[in-house]
Formats: sequence, structure tokens, C-alpha cells
Amino acid sequence: SPALQQAAYALIIATETLTALLCWIGAGRLLAPLRAGAAAFNGAKGFAVAGLLFGLLVWQVGFISIAGEWFGMWMSQTWNGIPSAFRLVAILLGTLIFVALPDGEVQQQA
Repeated sequence: SPALQQAAYALIIATETLTALLCWIGAGRLLAPLRAGAAAFNGAKGFAVAGLLFGLLVWQVGFISIAGEWFGMWMSQTWNGIPSAFRLVAILLGTLIFVALPDGEVQQQA
């Protein structure tokens, strides 16, 4: 159904837009308390973590799992986006791990 395809496409674009907005807001919130100490910096990670998680959902679940496996995108010579999706998932996951790690200064204060 063309209407269903357009709705799915609009949902993908909306989720990617939400991912970008959350990551940009998260980056701004992380820059503000940069010199305020570890506790303030760790408290500002929420938007960045949310944006990175949404990105993982879009690219891992949406493109690799659903499009790649359910719709067989990996078989196409022209529409195989799995390598690109995997690169984005690796970047997002690595960044998420780095951002989510607590700073050592917080552990020393506790």
C-alpha cells in the first residue's frame, strides 16, 4: 500500500529528526556545565543519552533488524543499507557508552 509506505517513511524521518534534536539539545546541555564539576556534568547527560538511544532504535531496529532481515534488504544490490546502518550503530553505541560512563571525580566524592 503506497499510503502505508509513505506513513512508514514519514515515521522514519520523524524519528531521525527527534534523534537529531535530542542529540543537539544534549550537546548544548553538556557544554553548559563543562567546567562546573563532574556532578553537574553527569546530571546533564539525559538528553544526549535519549538522543543516542533513539538513534540506536532507528538504525539497529528499523534498518538492520526490520528492513535488513524482515524485508531482506541485504539481498539487494542497489538498496542494501545495512553496511551504512551498521556504521551508524557502531558510532552511536560507542558514543552512548562514552557519554553514559560516570566521571571518576564523582566516584571519588561518594
